[in-house]
Amino acid sequence: MTGIIEEFEGNLCIIEVDGKTRDFSRDLVDSSAKAGDVVEWNGTKWVVNCERTVERTKEIKDLMDQLWED
Repeated sequence: MTGIIEEFEGNLCIIEVDGKTRDFSRDLVDSSAKAGDVVEWNGTKWVVNCERTVERTKEIKDLMDQLWED
């Protein structure tokens, strides 16, 4: 299962999974994770997928660059 971290609220981590946001205990999320990271469930914890996070960040940057081109 793959998701994107939306935000942290207290002891909760809000993760978008299949287009829906779900709340998970912060204890179930890798301590290095931050908002915007792509994470994967390994059966016991949400861990950051660094490669997919970098790809996603680049895609968003490219879209923003296109938006502001004139």
